[in-house]
Amino acid sequence: MHTGVLVIVAAIFTIVVAILGRLIQNSLLVGKKPPIFEDVPFIGGLLKFLKGPWGLISEGYSRYGEVFTVPVATQRITFLIGPDVAPHFFKASDDEMSQTEVYKFNVPTFGPGVVYDVEQKIRTEQFRFFTEALKKDRLKKYVPQFVMEAEAYFSKWEETGVVDFAEEFSKLVTLTAARTLLGREVREQMFEKVSSLLHDLDEGMIPISTIAPYLPIPAHRKRDRARKELRDIFAKVVRERRASGAKEEDVLQQFIDAKYQNVYGGRHTTDEEICGLLIASLFAGQHTSSITTAWTGLYMTENKAISWDKAVKEQQDMIKAHGSEISYDVLQELDVLHRCVTEALRMHPPLIMVLRYAKTPFSVTTRSGKEYHIPQGDVVAASPNFAHTLPYVFADPLKYDPDRFAPPREEDKKTPFGFVGFGGGRHGCIGSNFAYLQIKTIWSVLMRNFEFELLDPVPEPEYNAMVIGPKPCRVRYTRRKLQVA
Repeated sequence: MHTGVLVIVAAIFTIVVAILGRLIQNSLLVGKKPPIFEDVPFIGGLLKFLKGPWGLISEGYSRYGEVFTVPVATQRITFLIGPDVAPHFFKASDDEMSQTEVYKFNVPTFGPGVVYDVEQKIRTEQFRFFTEALKKDRLKKYVPQFVMEAEAYFSKWEETGVVDFAEEFSKLVTLTAARTLLGREVREQMFEKVSSLLHDLDEGMIPISTIAPYLPIPAHRKRDRARKELRDIFAKVVRERRASGAKEEDVLQQFIDAKYQNVYGGRHTTDEEICGLLIASLFAGQHTSSITTAWTGLYMTENKAISWDKAVKEQQDMIKAHGSEISYDVLQELDVLHRCVTEALRMHPPLIMVLRYAKTPFSVTTRSGKEYHIPQGDVVAASPNFAHTLPYVFADPLKYDPDRFAPPREEDKKTPFGFVGFGGGRHGCIGSNFAYLQIKTIWSVLMRNFEFELLDPVPEPEYNAMVIGPKPCRVRYTRRKLQVA
């Protein structure tokens, strides 16, 4: 037999043996490790993943239930779907379930020395800076800035017109973020420049970035130039504030004043760290807040009787009791609007997957009592979007029903980790209160000044995006002044 033929036969034999071995391995893992969702050995998982996570999760859950593993290239991704298998994911320490390995692709965007580019004890202190910047006394001072930006933005609308909520709120939330996070100087003197650079930074976060964040492609080169320019701009603002002794009511000021306690000898934050922390806080909240603001309005407008009318009545009651002021305390009393925001977030969390890296093995038990062992080294994924559609967690989960969060139902409290729109456990969203206040401010201003009508059906989610928002939808607005009965 010719050498070439022997090589071909050997190659075919090797491939067949490998495929048979993979199939046998997958079947033997059932009952020990999670079932393998792959179909075509070696490449099936990657092909499914490239088609989009929503279809993958839906098919995997329908076949295998709450726990299954998808091999993607050289990595195993194990999905834990639903509250019964989620506790370890949300409660485990960083020594057990780490964020660093799965989110390190953010380092070129956020910059060196912050968040996922530092060891855990340093990151813990940096998260403390975020927490202190978003305490109640700070939030109270941000609300007037939310109101000012919202009123100024909507004052430019005509008497009637057609808008797309997602597009409008993306612009407005960028303005409020510039004012409350990045600083007055940025908002008033260099907003267009900074906004353009942030756009370039955002455009540099594409699907390939999660796998190869340093790949020398145009989007990444543009991202890196934008990051450098932003660092220089923020450093200049910080220097001028420090030189003048001026203090502002914004998150930037909190980062300038921040000091480490247990690392770096208790020093202040550096200019490079301040820039990175600002970008990280912006990326953590800007898209998610604008998207949830849009979904809130779309569903309230479509469901006048069960949400819009009640929320408008609530605004009338607030005006009667407190006058026209929209303050922190007024926003805290808006329970109807709060439930509308929460229901929009339940139906459409902006992040389809949240990830951890299993640094130690652990076990989970499904709702039916089946136990699976998750090995060290797996990437572990939870899906708030899919978990919120489980009928044993939320009644009639595909139905828009804000009152599911009202007493005595309170469906979000009946099952631990049933509602994970803002994550949960050790890594629950630090900015959730900030986000609620921002969204409720925007809708308070709108409900007091406009009526809305959907010209298209409530749109489908854009599952192909990195952060999942609504597809375009036309909404007609008509200006009016809310009257108190």
